[in-house]
Amino acid sequence: MKKSEILTCFQCGTCTGSCPSGRYTSLNVRRIIKDSIQKDISDELELWMCTTCYNCQERCPRGIKITDEILKLRSIAVKKGKVLPAHRAVCRYLIETGHAIPIDEMHISIREQIGLAEPETVHKYKKALNDVKTLLKSTGFDELIKE
Repeated sequence: MKKSEILTCFQCGTCTGSCPSGRYTSLNVRRIIKDSIQKDISDELELWMCTTCYNCQERCPRGIKITDEILKLRSIAVKKGKVLPAHRAVCRYLIETGHAIPIDEMHISIREQIGLAEPETVHKYKKALNDVKTLLKSTGFDELIKE
């Protein structure tokens, strides 16, 4: 997003009022956008509370791509090595298993009991996990999430 687009924000609060995460956390989308203009917010915990539902972006009267900006700000934070421990854990699962939240035997059993097949993922196709690992390594993802 161009800085000039962010500068068109007139702080109406629609983004914050539309945010489901903001109802349960300290996330204030309007403040994140405002602060990102003035300073580096890579250390802000709230940056990671956005669930990327796009409510704010869809409802912004100025058409500012707010969620896209938050994702860019997160990318900047990650490049600086600023990733929350919980997010690092999810990333490690992704590298190890091919899933951010791997399916376990209990859930496979439950799926079978209700007539659902095992999900069509790398969990089912073990050879595909090597492809996922190769892809993540080739992008440098594994290096980005190292502590």
